[in-house]
Amino acid sequence: MRFDFSLPLFVPFFSGPFSFNLGTKRKTLQDVANVMGALYASVLFLGVNNASSVQPVVAIERTSFYRERAAGMYHVLPYAIAQGLIEIPYILVQTLVYGTITYAMINFEWDAGKYFYYMVCMFLTFTYFTFYGMVAVGLSPSQQLAAVISSAFYSVWNLFSGFLIPFPKMPRWWSWYYYVCPVGWTLHGLVGSQLGNVNTLLMVPGGQTTTVAQYIRTTYGFVHEDLTLCLGVLAIFAVGFWFAYAFALKFLNHQRR
Repeated sequence: MRFDFSLPLFVPFFSGPFSFNLGTKRKTLQDVANVMGALYASVLFLGVNNASSVQPVVAIERTSFYRERAAGMYHVLPYAIAQGLIEIPYILVQTLVYGTITYAMINFEWDAGKYFYYMVCMFLTFTYFTFYGMVAVGLSPSQQLAAVISSAFYSVWNLFSGFLIPFPKMPRWWSWYYYVCPVGWTLHGLVGSQLGNVNTLLMVPGGQTTTVAQYIRTTYGFVHEDLTLCLGVLAIFAVGFWFAYAFALKFLNHQRR
């Protein structure tokens, strides 16, 4: 378990001047893109940090697990469950600190439903990133190799998250990866919850007008009606990575004799 809360406190105040009060600015396409960019950066940076920081801890503890399992003291499933559960309080506090600071600095609507959804979505996101870091170590013989493999996945998740390349503009033979990209579902939920029901008028190229909600629906595919689905998918990713870690502990042995 990790007790370093410096990043949840440091990152928002470092990036605060760049995202301060963006949540209330929704009159132009650039304003909407800025809000989405603030959400995108908030999620990806701390999520990747969670996955990276948990890997050395899991790699060190795995050596002890092999020894105790050989002695008949540890069983795989209870150990995997305990190792996952011990991360939950850290992630919860991290979400409360980081999520509240970023929500206030970006100045989203102080609506109870939107705030609660934002926090739950952040919590599930940090959870699946943390469990993914554990899976990467469980499937790799060393923490160094796990870090290299993870960096490749971060790049692909970043590319297919639906922000750099909006889903409607993805080639059909690539678009399937959007559905198995957890970051894409995070952005779908966050952007859909904060902007998916905003009816502020926007001027789009061609001299036409549309609403913020309609713009993000047609341009990015983020819709307000999918909010519950997004939380369900994020929970599936978190539980799936958790079980994948237990599977790796049970059937893979990287112990060097």
